[in-house]
Amino acid sequence: MFMHVDVNSEVYPMREGEKFSMALTSTINLDGTPDTSYFTQGNRKTLADEYEYVMQGKLFKISEGSKRDPKAEVSASFGGLLMMLKGEASQFKNFELD
Repeated sequence: MFMHVDVNSEVYPMREGEKFSMALTSTINLDGTPDTSYFTQGNRKTLADEYEYVMQGKLFKISEGSKRDPKAEVSASFGGLLMMLKGEASQFKNFELD
């Protein structure tokens, strides 16, 4: 899979070639329940506790590819920062537009 993603380097500095861990999820709740779209700080643990940098966004485009280029493509926006994923269509079968 190919990924192109904007990162706010003033908040989370990264260098070219640096490795990082990333998770894509529909919820940060550890029990898998849907998010309320509001983040409330408190003593409750979430998936966000496992990461240094977290972005919440919306999927705004899903392209299934063509015979010439069978790769599917997903585009997301995180408050102006953008991400594009490109890979086998089967990898995106559970993705839905927000």
